Amino acid sequence: MTKPTSVVVTGLGLATAAGIGVAATWEGLCRGTSTALPDRHLRGLPVSFSCRVPDDGLSAAAGKGLGWRTDRFIQLALVAALEAVDDAGLQPADWDAVRVGVVIGAGGGSLDTMPKVCEAIAESRYRAVSPTAVPRSQPNMAAGEVAISLGARGPTLSVSTACASGATAIGVSRMLLDTGACDLVIAGGSDSACNPVGAVTFWRMGALSTRAHDPAGASRPFDADRDGFVLGEGAGVLVLERADHAQARRARAYARLTGHASTADAYHPTAPHPRGEGALRALRLALADAGLQAQDIDHVNAHGTSTPLNDEVEARVLRQAFPASPPVTATKSILGHTLGGAGAIEAVCCVLALERQTIHPTANLDRLGDGIDLDVVTGGPRAHSMAAVASNSFGFGGQNTVLIFQQP
Repeated sequence: MTKPTSVVVTGLGLATAAGIGVAATWEGLCRGTSTALPDRHLRGLPVSFSCRVPDDGLSAAAGKGLGWRTDRFIQLALVAALEAVDDAGLQPADWDAVRVGVVIGAGGGSLDTMPKVCEAIAESRYRAVSPTAVPRSQPNMAAGEVAISLGARGPTLSVSTACASGATAIGVSRMLLDTGACDLVIAGGSDSACNPVGAVTFWRMGALSTRAHDPAGASRPFDADRDGFVLGEGAGVLVLERADHAQARRARAYARLTGHASTADAYHPTAPHPRGEGALRALRLALADAGLQAQDIDHVNAHGTSTPLNDEVEARVLRQAFPASPPVTATKSILGHTLGGAGAIEAVCCVLALERQTIHPTANLDRLGDGIDLDVVTGGPRAHSMAAVASNSFGFGGQNTVLIFQQP
């Protein structure tokens, strides 16, 4: 077996409910309070609050003229990708475009445009259907629009593994670099389900918190009183680069991506395996891929959705994988569940934790749930010495992805 290519992270980009950009998001995360608020777009629905990206900031960052032909999940991906490329010190006009890939995960694409299309068709208003309806809503168009905007002409792929999509996209990007297909890949995930379709369908599944009297206290991973997740939206993008390519252009490396594994539970459409077998296997395979032992992991960014079953199973998996529990945090407690964007956003958080030797806190954890025995960071940021960190992402269909980052 050939030795895997060394892959480094040279750029980071974020668009979340805490703010547009890495700096604003990290500041919001370190405050340790949820971004959930009443959402006028969900007014009158069974669940009427969410973690929504500020509209004004998104429009300004995405650029005027995009609104007429792109839905929010595409705009979010573009904003995060542009920041990541700029952060990496890259000039698209100067790069070898055919050696630049784009892989963006999306759990469902757009839930904004197609309901309006269906309504127009049902009312026989066919000419009311926009000719941009298909390209503005297809899941692959987040990657497509990023490639168009940046002139990236290498492999341009969309990955959909439900709530693991962003993390899986990063793993696929590492494979492209490992095979020599690309010198660098713009990798991440984006989703936007803060709309009536997202709110009602997830509510009918019993997946959402109904804590309407206290939106900011609704997302509470691992807490005894958790009752479901809070809808969020956002995007996270990383520039992944072959280490030799990054060194040749004297780029700064935030971290190395050393471990990746994806597995399937093959158990149930929406529930995790009760013993977490697939998730545990993904953790152990990612450790082996990185050449690490359990004791080498200094921090875990948990999937941590705030649903009763997911948190219970994940806590059990973490205790099995790491007998001496490393500090754990749950980003979704602050940003909500950004679905296909979550794994990429949390990967960026892992890289920032490594760079800053600081773990952002988990919001709303008052009392650990029964059977949950973890060292969850609460109250405020925790300074902590870290050389290697892991990020868990799990999705409907029993799809599990684990990423491991190490110091550069």
